Amino acid sequence: MFKIMKTPNEAMYDALKSAVAEARQLNIPEKRLTVLEPLINYIQSKIDDGQEINLNFICTHNSRRSQFSQIWAQTAADYFGVPAKCYSGGVEVTAFNERAVASIKRAGFKVVAEGDNNPIYSVFHSDQHDPIKAFSKLFDDPINQADQFAAVMTCSHADENCPFIPGTEQRIAVRYEDPKAFDDSPQEAAKYDERSMQIASEMFYVFSKVHTQN
Repeated sequence: MFKIMKTPNEAMYDALKSAVAEARQLNIPEKRLTVLEPLINYIQSKIDDGQEINLNFICTHNSRRSQFSQIWAQTAADYFGVPAKCYSGGVEVTAFNERAVASIKRAGFKVVAEGDNNPIYSVFHSDQHDPIKAFSKLFDDPINQADQFAAVMTCSHADENCPFIPGTEQRIAVRYEDPKAFDDSPQEAAKYDERSMQIASEMFYVFSKVHTQN
């Protein structure tokens, strides 16, 4: 049985704290609350059974929405002291889109990049936690070290075209609109930030609803 320390992460960077506070004030429509309920229930069931919590956020290219989801979910889990391991992946390898990277930087994350074609980004929400390793990869990449996990489908294409994902205990559809539609437009940065903040608000909501045991 693991021990859970449910205390907010006071070590979070100040700029990121402001973004989190803003995200937590956003209204989540009733329809979205219904969408998020299976994810809350899955996490709760793993805690109640004293089992590891592994979440693999999956989108086709693992470049935008699934990256936002992994980063914000891991940040929320750490904030609330829930020992979840959050991963992401896709069915094609591209790169963590530079526009999405810029958006998480604007939100207050510290980001360090290594490599060129498909850089590995170390994403920090504080100096007290290990960085989140973010790069485009297949959902079963070795870095996603979990034999059993919930596959959280963040885009319709991956959800509809991946009928079977090995290792999945539960498949949960939490789809988001793709900010790619606004690439190279005057709205680009605002729309990427809008999607990032929506995902932040929902991931913080999810982990705030989890009841932990000491």
